[in-house]
Amino acid sequence: MIRYLKNEEIDKIKWDDCISNAYNGIIYAYSWYLDIVCQGWDALIKDDYKQVFPVTAKKKFGINYLFQPFFTQQLGLFSRTVLKQDDIIDFIENIPRKYKFAEINLNTRNKLQTDKFNLIPNQTHELDLGSAYDEIFNHYSENTKRNIKLASKSNICIKEITDPGQIIMIFRNNKGKEIKTLKDQDFLKLKEIVFSCSSRNCGYMKAAYNKEEKIIAGAVFVRSNKKMIFLFSGADQEARSTGAMSFLIDSVIKENSQSDMVLDFEGSNDVNLARFYKSFGAEENIYLQFKKNELPLLLSKIVTFIKWLKKQRG
Repeated sequence: MIRYLKNEEIDKIKWDDCISNAYNGIIYAYSWYLDIVCQGWDALIKDDYKQVFPVTAKKKFGINYLFQPFFTQQLGLFSRTVLKQDDIIDFIENIPRKYKFAEINLNTRNKLQTDKFNLIPNQTHELDLGSAYDEIFNHYSENTKRNIKLASKSNICIKEITDPGQIIMIFRNNKGKEIKTLKDQDFLKLKEIVFSCSSRNCGYMKAAYNKEEKIIAGAVFVRSNKKMIFLFSGADQEARSTGAMSFLIDSVIKENSQSDMVLDFEGSNDVNLARFYKSFGAEENIYLQFKKNELPLLLSKIVTFIKWLKKQRG
C-alpha cells in the first residue's frame, strides 16, 4: 500500500536509509538535500520505506502544483529492489489529486513506456570512471585534448577551494547574464548545498587559476551512491580561450579514475553542451519528465502565457 505523508510525518532516518541502499539512489533525494531545495516537501511511501517518492510541491494563487527544484536534475521513485514499470505507474497514480499541475523529473532508472502519462525525454551524459586514466583519456575528442594541452601551456593551475561564492560570481558575471531564472535566493540555496555536502564529505569544488593567480573558472561536484555530479560551474572569457574548464574536468577525471564512480555531467538537451560532455567520452542517458495539466481551461492558458512571458524575458 502506498501512503502519502506530510513532511512532519516522514521518518527521515528511514528515508535516508532507503536512499542510501536504493539501487538507484542519488544525492538529490536525501532528506537533508530536499530540505534545502524544497522546504516542506512531502512523500509517497511503500512497505515501510522500501520504496519512496519525494513530492516537491508549492502553492501559488491557490493552485497546488509539483515542480522540479533547482539543483535537482532527477527525482522520482527510489527503491531498494529493481523497479518494474507497474511500480512507477502506481506511484504516479497515487500522487494526490489536489495537484492539478506538475512538471517533475523522474530518474534514469524510472523506465516507462506507456500512454497513460505525458512523458518528455531529457538527456544527461555519464562517464564511467572505472578504467585507468590513460584509457579514459584516449576516448577524449581531439579538440578536448588540444584544450587540455593549451591550458597546460597557458600555465593554468587547478586547486581545490572552499568558497562557492567565487564560482557563483564568475557565473553571474558571464553566462548568468543570459539566464534570468536563477534568483538571489537560489544562489543562497546553492551555497547551503555546498556547505552541507562539504560537512558530510560528499562534495567539493575545484577552481582554475591563470598565471596571475586569478580564478577564471570553477566547478561544484557532489557525490553519493557511486555517482559524482557536475552540479554547477562558472567560467569567464579567459577560461574559454585557454581551455581551463576542460583542464579542470580532466583533473577530476584523473583523480577519480579506476574508481567505482560514474561522473554525471547533469545534462544537457542543449546541443553545444551535449557535444562538450561527449567530448570526454561520456554517453547519453535518458530520464523522463512527467507533465500534468488538469487546470481549468482559462487558468491553464494563463499559466502557459506566464511561462511563455518568463522565457521571453530570459
